[in-house]
This record gives sequence, structure tokens and C-alpha cells, in this order.
Amino acid sequence: MGNQASGKTVSTLPKLHVAVLMGGWANERPVSLMSGNGVADALEERGHRVTRIHLDRDIAALLAEAKPDVVFNALHGVPGEDGTVQGMMDLMGIPYTHSGMVTSVIAIDKELTKQALVPHGIPMPGGRIVKSEDLYTADPLARPYVLKPVNEGSSVGVAIVTDQSNCGNPIRRDATGPWQEFSTLLAEPYIRGRELTAAVMGAGDKARALLVTELVPKSGFYDFDAKYTDGMTQHVCPAEIPDEITKLCQQYALAAHRRLGCRGVSRSDFRWDDERGEDGLFLLETNTQPGMTALSLVPEQARACGISYGELVEMIVADALEHFGKDIG
Repeated sequence: MGNQASGKTVSTLPKLHVAVLMGGWANERPVSLMSGNGVADALEERGHRVTRIHLDRDIAALLAEAKPDVVFNALHGVPGEDGTVQGMMDLMGIPYTHSGMVTSVIAIDKELTKQALVPHGIPMPGGRIVKSEDLYTADPLARPYVLKPVNEGSSVGVAIVTDQSNCGNPIRRDATGPWQEFSTLLAEPYIRGRELTAAVMGAGDKARALLVTELVPKSGFYDFDAKYTDGMTQHVCPAEIPDEITKLCQQYALAAHRRLGCRGVSRSDFRWDDERGEDGLFLLETNTQPGMTALSLVPEQARACGISYGELVEMIVADALEHFGKDIG
């Protein structure tokens, strides 16, 4: 995507008008703003005209007025990652980055993702959908187990319930926890071990896995604060794990990316019980619009592969233009 011989990157894309869509009202709004502004800065540095658009109820009118060549979708969560905005842009005939409507609808829903991937040999934790109100009657699974919203990212609303939890058994109504914010939750068995993640770039046969990163929180687990607070999590990239586990992570991430129909870039997150070897590796979810902040994992893996942040952004844009049949020169 560029020439790095002199230490600088040179754009190979024609000069474009890119609308960077960011913000919104989801729990991940702060992350989206960081991602969006980082992307916009990188595009401007590489000579493109950028319109920064903050998601609001009049988003269709804002895009119609801007008339961009392509939209860089830097939204996280609902409605920017669940197919809603994608469907709107499809109707408007505007090319946009990352995955399309159908893929987004499936991938943001953890239960739908399981239905799409598990029958094709990609291991994911078992579990069941539960009403949060029912947690006060009985545990949905044997402890320890994990509670998570069905359609949130960035570990928003995730709780680990153990025998040592100070919330009663069953959970007391006066106990405080993230489950209180959601009427429906996914309960999954807790998988001990290590947190791994693998990024995939491209679409279809051109898609390729990058690296595997291990995430080591300084305390607790890899929750929202650990993800986006500098110094709270150590990123080991590439992960210091057996070669066969690295290859298996990449294999599963690439298979999930292709099976779900992802494009642009995705990131698949795993738990690995290192006492069980290959049988202890489970895919938790595939994120169709992973973060692009200074602490985000996809830019970090790309950088380790020799791809600068600006090049990564342009590669995602180029993928979108190719998908929508636009000449990129």
C-alpha cells in the first residue's frame, strides 16, 4: 500500500473524499470517537479530504449532504455495528468499509454467531440465553460461569460469577453487577486460562490472518477498562504460545471471517485453557469493526507485520472500494 524505503509511507490510492463515521449513543461511543479521529487524522496526513461525521438521528441527511466517495465506518456497538447503518448506506448507494448488513447482524449477536460457526468445526463455549430477572431465582449454569450481553462488544456488561462472588447464591437482588443493565444475557461456562486474539484482513479468498496477541491484564480480567486504559493490560505480540496454538487461532479466525462473510478487517477473540492443549482453545466472538485507537489490537498486529497505521487505514478503504466495484486507480 505504500513505499517505506525512506521511513515515510506514500499513498497509492487516488485522493478521495472519505466520510469518517464515529460516535453514536452506544456504550462504546468513547472508543468510537478515538477510533474515528485516529482514522481521520491518518487519512488527512495521506492527502485525502475527510469529513468527520458524528452519528445522530439525521445521519442519512448528513451523508447525503457530504456526498463522500466512501464512508469509513468507525462506529462500535449498536446501531453502527449491528447492520442498521450498513443497511441504510446500502439503500443510499454509498460504499462503506468493513462488513455488510447481513454479516453485521449475525456477528454482533453471540448466539447467532455460534449457530453460524459451531456446525462448521469452530469450537465456541456452550451456554444458554437467560433473562436477567431469572438470575435471582437460580444460577443458569454451574459456577463459575460468565454473563455477557448478547449484542455488545468491548467486554461491556461482562461478569464472572464464582463461588467466591460476593453476590449470593443465587444472586441477591441487592447485589450490584453489570447484568442489571440488560434484560437478556448469554450465560457461558467460564474457561480458565489465557486471553488470545487474532486479526484478519481482506475478504473472501484474499483474506489473511495477521498475528496472535496474548492479553495479560494487570488485575482482574480483560474488561472494558483493561482494554482502553493505558498500562492496565500487557499485550504480548506475537503471543508466546506453542506454534500449533498460534496456527489454530489463525485457522479459526480466518474460517470465522470467511464463514461470516467479513471484509475489511475483523478480530476474533479466544480463551485458551493451556492445560488442555488444542482441545482447550475456544473462540468467544468475532468483532467486525475492531477498534482503531492507540491501544487497539489490530493496528498493533499490523504494525508488527510491517504495515503502518496509515497504510492499514488505506487498505481497509481500498477493500471497500473494490467490494463496491469502484475504480481505485
